[in-house]
Amino acid sequence: MSNVRSWRLRRAALAIATIGSDGGGFGMRPPVVEYSREFQARAVEDLRALPDGSAIGEMLSDYAVMREQARSR
Repeated sequence: MSNVRSWRLRRAALAIATIGSDGGGFGMRPPVVEYSREFQARAVEDLRALPDGSAIGEMLSDYAVMREQARSR
């Protein structure tokens, strides 16, 4: 597995494993969907099954960044 793919998988897996908040406040930040541990485990296994260079893997990596940005606002 290439270093880039490994890094993206770890970042995407972290996003999957991170439990979101409801956003709170006056709608200033979008809600972050919460996923059960079982669902997160399934998603990680699905992610690992993707071929190198998968567009879906890259999209999930971007999603990890968006979730973190939504959480920090």
